[in-house]
Amino acid sequence: MQTFSQFITKHVKLIITIWIILFVTFAFLAIQLPKKLEGDGFSVDGDHNRVMNELSETFELPEKSIIVLFEDKTNTEIEEILKNLKKVKEIHSITSPIDNTQLHKDEYSYAILNFGKEVEDYNLIVDEIRELLDGELGVSITGEPVISKDINVASQKDLASAEAIGLPIAVIVLLLAFGTIVASLLPIIIGAVSVVTSLGILTLLGNQFDLSIFILNIVPMLGLALSIDFALLFINRYREERTHSSIEESVQISIQTAGRSIIFSAVCVMIGLGAMAVIQVEIFQNIALGGTIAVFLAVLSGITLLPSLLIVLGDRLNKGRILRVKPVSTYWRTFAGFVMKHPVAIIIVSLIILVVGMLPLRDMELNIPSADSLPTSYESRQAYDQLQETFNYGKDASIILLAERKDGWEDEEALNLIYDIQQKLLDDPLVTKVEDIFTTAQVESVDMWQLTQQNPQTAELLNTVKDNFIKENQMFLTITLDAESTSSEAQDWVRKWKDEDLGVDFALAGHPKFNQEIFDEISNKIYVAVTIILITTFIILMIAFRSLLIPLKAILMNIIGLGSAFGILVYLFQYGHLGLDKSTIALIIPVIVFCLVFGLSMDYEVFLISRIQEEYQKGFDNTKATVDGLVSTSKIITSAALIMIVITGAFAFTDVLPVKQIGVGIAIAVAIDATIIRLMLVPSLMKLLGDWNWWLPFVKNKR
Repeated sequence: MQTFSQFITKHVKLIITIWIILFVTFAFLAIQLPKKLEGDGFSVDGDHNRVMNELSETFELPEKSIIVLFEDKTNTEIEEILKNLKKVKEIHSITSPIDNTQLHKDEYSYAILNFGKEVEDYNLIVDEIRELLDGELGVSITGEPVISKDINVASQKDLASAEAIGLPIAVIVLLLAFGTIVASLLPIIIGAVSVVTSLGILTLLGNQFDLSIFILNIVPMLGLALSIDFALLFINRYREERTHSSIEESVQISIQTAGRSIIFSAVCVMIGLGAMAVIQVEIFQNIALGGTIAVFLAVLSGITLLPSLLIVLGDRLNKGRILRVKPVSTYWRTFAGFVMKHPVAIIIVSLIILVVGMLPLRDMELNIPSADSLPTSYESRQAYDQLQETFNYGKDASIILLAERKDGWEDEEALNLIYDIQQKLLDDPLVTKVEDIFTTAQVESVDMWQLTQQNPQTAELLNTVKDNFIKENQMFLTITLDAESTSSEAQDWVRKWKDEDLGVDFALAGHPKFNQEIFDEISNKIYVAVTIILITTFIILMIAFRSLLIPLKAILMNIIGLGSAFGILVYLFQYGHLGLDKSTIALIIPVIVFCLVFGLSMDYEVFLISRIQEEYQKGFDNTKATVDGLVSTSKIITSAALIMIVITGAFAFTDVLPVKQIGVGIAIAVAIDATIIRLMLVPSLMKLLGDWNWWLPFVKNKR
């Protein structure tokens, strides 16, 4: 780090110039990112996707659909509207409610606009449809492409709203920490550079990868909060050194100390993000990619651009003084002394508070978000809710079975096989209906099918039915269960039947299968991700602090703190407290919050323990080192945590539910970590364990 710090101080102008070029270039690209985003990221490479692709290519079933909901419209009015919608050239076919009683109920009816695989940009199609329907009262649209576009729009609004709330408060926190306008604005500038550059890079990567709309919120949230945190820690250390060293020396020492802590904490965060990538669900891949880029740029700007700007500013860093900030607060020394005197009592009280926070965890319900991610003010959400209420749309568990037989499905043996599959399915108590060539043609047996086939008048009808369900060596049928599509009962059914012996190779698809694959991928891989995080974090902290107990304590306390945070999240969202509507927890939340916060919390752990270690290695005893480390870092850790809470917690006032839950979850977890854990449990345990804190087998710590 010494050579690196000297390089930075010698090439200040070059470093600033490079960053200016990067910022301008990627700012131009960043504004194009929303156009690259599509879908919620809940996609896994499994049977569901393969079957749906096969059905689209072989059977020409629609790739995606948009629903047009009509209220109090006559058949003539509906026919005229649908005729107008046929101007959209990408529409593959239209399922009209006219003469279809299943698409009519009370004053409502709906049509289905079907699209093929050739569509490249559904956002343009949604805009075109809305333009054609503009001014039509009692007509609204919904469906996956419409909801996806609306979530994208809502995400952009949410980002602007969160920044409008979070950044001003962050500036106030920085003013309280530094007391001067210039010092307070510098971390904001570093954060803006990091985030804009990250979004620009993601725009380039959007040409090679499918990017979820949720990264538009999560990446800026993470990048901005971490950049400001890193800058806050660095500037604080620089100002401490500046009281007795030159500007260049202060910058170099800050890079070697605070810079080292920043790098270690950033590595911990990136480990959490990298571990998330082992879960082969698109949204986790996206967040891992985008988050890693944001963290890397946050630490890179924090140890290159920030030191360069500090040298250029010099003592002008203290311009615009508004508050007189004391270097060491008497309050924090009194607090540290109290903790050292009552470590056992503080540990007991802290653990009681954390365990109470965990209690609601037993009621946690997880779901895969869909239309409910949007607020009810959006037309697509209102239309979707109305379809569910009136037509029970999307609630019935409908499953597709696609079978492949190398000899085709034309002979008698194939017909018997289809019929046997049908009967096996109908024997299952959960199956209410099977739609195949027999049920659709209203033929009750293979013999009857063959007999009917001999009649020229009915043979044409059978051939038409057969062509709908059979293409060469592929055959599909649909199954309806007596269960909701999102229920665990439906998921258990597809888990059981995917391994059944039906005498032919087959695969399942449909909403229950989609949910089952997502749930199983997460539940099977989360243990791998957690193991990676725990082991790598332990090794990094052990190397950083030359200690066995410090990383063990850090990991254990992080797990307890996160458990309490998840319990409070359940209390707020599932129980519906503090003005929040009752809602289940999005399936991604525990994974994302755990992986992110486990790394983020190490930010404060590394900073606090590093300062304690510095004092300990100067020759002070463990208690004095702990007190001095706590006093010198408590204010800055509290300020850094406040900024993290403000930046992420501001998303509590946004509209997209999963983003709201992620923001609130991170804010709660950071608040617990920076107060109960970092300021109470850590120093208490440091006091109790004494010199054992610094024990590592076969290694002697330097003092």
